[in-house]
Amino acid sequence: MSERLCDVAIVGGGPIGAALALALTGSGLCVTVLEARADAGGGNDARTLAMSYGSRLLLERLRVWDRIASATPITSIHVSQRGGFGRTMLDAPDAQLPALGYVVRYADLQRAIVDTLIRENVDLIAGAEMTDMNPSPERVAIEFRQHESSQRLCARLLVIADGGGAAAERAGAGIKVSDYGQHAVVGLVSTSRFHAQRAYERFTPNGPMALLPFEDRYALVWTAKPAAADRLMAIAPDEFLRDLQHDFGDRAGRFTSIESRARFPLTLRYAEDPVMNRIVMLGNAAQALHPIAGQGFNLGLRDAWELGEILVRHAGEDPGGVRALSRYRSMRRPDRVRGIALTHSLVKIFSNDFGPLRAARGAALALLDLLPPMRRAFTQRMIFGVSRR
Repeated sequence: MSERLCDVAIVGGGPIGAALALALTGSGLCVTVLEARADAGGGNDARTLAMSYGSRLLLERLRVWDRIASATPITSIHVSQRGGFGRTMLDAPDAQLPALGYVVRYADLQRAIVDTLIRENVDLIAGAEMTDMNPSPERVAIEFRQHESSQRLCARLLVIADGGGAAAERAGAGIKVSDYGQHAVVGLVSTSRFHAQRAYERFTPNGPMALLPFEDRYALVWTAKPAAADRLMAIAPDEFLRDLQHDFGDRAGRFTSIESRARFPLTLRYAEDPVMNRIVMLGNAAQALHPIAGQGFNLGLRDAWELGEILVRHAGEDPGGVRALSRYRSMRRPDRVRGIALTHSLVKIFSNDFGPLRAARGAALALLDLLPPMRRAFTQRMIFGVSRR
């Protein structure tokens, strides 16, 4: 079995793991990225991804933004609840920003990031599946398979950014899981009215619905109980559109087509402590959130950027040492804890049809709309988190 050595090994070459690798270019640290997919560029993945304006700024610093093939701006967000009063409008001019966020095709973002990794001569090993890890006081030994051969990589710091929980559990992390009893039905819908770069967040008794402007259509996220999701996946397009129109209303016009229907279960899963002995978990490996308010990717990207800044600042030291990792843990904890708590609270508060609670939600939305300073503070929190801008 061949053995390689590096300072930082990143398991997962998706947007979060690759962002950390780019943040470390020029630091003098030897970085190796292991990506399980043979096509690290993302292939034809049809998923869409919502990112905040704050994430755009980070991607610009990482030299990725200008390489993304297409990004649809979100300049306003209409927030309302079905069956109750109260609504609010968040808009970019009020926040003094050119956009609140953007919707991109996941494959376009992944391709742009991998192209940048290649241009920066980052050591990227595609088709490499980690099979074991063994941390010691001085390093982590990582075993992986590539082209049916076993290889070994030793690193002073292992970063798990594989987008799932398997590697984190293998490392011995304490994982908390909360099943929301909901599934997200997603797809691309066309309407009779141009979106004008406006997104919609609509809260219903079954859970939130979101329409995100994407090219000349909307990316739909429709939360439903599992049995209802079964039905939405099985019914004919015309019936699907009628149900969508009934639940959402006519704010976006008349729904005319639905494509690329898919579904996935919704759970909150997070590591109690994303930092262990010479191991850090990033992105969905550290916290997988409900898609409400679109915080998951943005929180993960801030994780990667902050870890990169800390490792660069301490580049002359051991990247997996206690000093650097303790600093990362303390810096990221406020943003991480509040991001998880905010998302979880919104799901619980807005997925309940209890009358008094519905009235309280409406009052909160109306108050947010009537008090511009409060609305701007909320918008800033959603866009930039509580980390440094």
